[in-house]
Amino acid sequence: MPAPTPAELFSGLSAFPLTPFRRAADGTDTVDLDAVSSLVARCASAGAQSITVLGSTGSYAYLNRTERRDVLEAAVAASPGSPVLAGVGALRTSAVLEHVRDAEAAGAAGLLLAPVSYQPLSEDEVVGLFDDVCRRTELPVALYDNPRTTGFRFTPELYGRIAALPQLAAVKIPPLPEDPAQARDVVAAVRAEVPDDVALGISGDPSALRGLTSGCAAWFSVIGGVLPGAARRLVERRDDTELSPLWPLMATHGSLRVAAAAAEHLGLAPRDCLPRPLRGLDEDARAHVADALETVQP
Repeated sequence: MPAPTPAELFSGLSAFPLTPFRRAADGTDTVDLDAVSSLVARCASAGAQSITVLGSTGSYAYLNRTERRDVLEAAVAASPGSPVLAGVGALRTSAVLEHVRDAEAAGAAGLLLAPVSYQPLSEDEVVGLFDDVCRRTELPVALYDNPRTTGFRFTPELYGRIAALPQLAAVKIPPLPEDPAQARDVVAAVRAEVPDDVALGISGDPSALRGLTSGCAAWFSVIGGVLPGAARRLVERRDDTELSPLWPLMATHGSLRVAAAAAEHLGLAPRDCLPRPLRGLDEDARAHVADALETVQP
């Protein structure tokens, strides 16, 4: 089977599965690779256009290099015929490049890179990071803009500078304003700076429908890693009625914790599956997640 083109790779639903952990009595936790494989296989069976492991939903920042490599290899093995993208963000560029090499060796179809840092980064430093990666890989690279997590804020002009680099194939933009006109204006401003052959993708699940109807080609979906069938239906039908009961819960508790609670409720991940110090939802919030899932069809 030929490798997907960047346009094919960064379109439709990109499902972002969790990296579940199992916790021992002594407090140590280990990656549950069986759960990783099951979640990825579920996404592949549902027809996700791509599956992105080691994104923020995949807790990449909490994993060491060996754990990341194990997750990636398990994901590729569990998704024959479905392209797997790999998050490669890290504090040091040398570590990022190690993760790039591991992704290439494991058979990843593309890379997802966020400007992770402890010290605040300048725009030139962020451009330098992407340049260092893009010059050292033949895989397509997606720019991951997640200001809530990284603390770094891109401008449309900065997107344009980075999009001019070789191998840069997609820009994953943050959640859009609720007002449809404002949402379209944001996407149009980005599109004006980014070449047409660089795809735009929306993140922030409650923004999915606004992004897809405002010009984004892809949805980089947290809940798609747990409920890929429902997420694919949203993309195809341009209707988020089935999943919208989850949106207020994500706004209140964060998408990662809601996705983890959903996976645990459905038996797709062990209880308390997030890496410490992260903790899951309390019982009351879990009950609200369970109620929201009542609207989701198989």
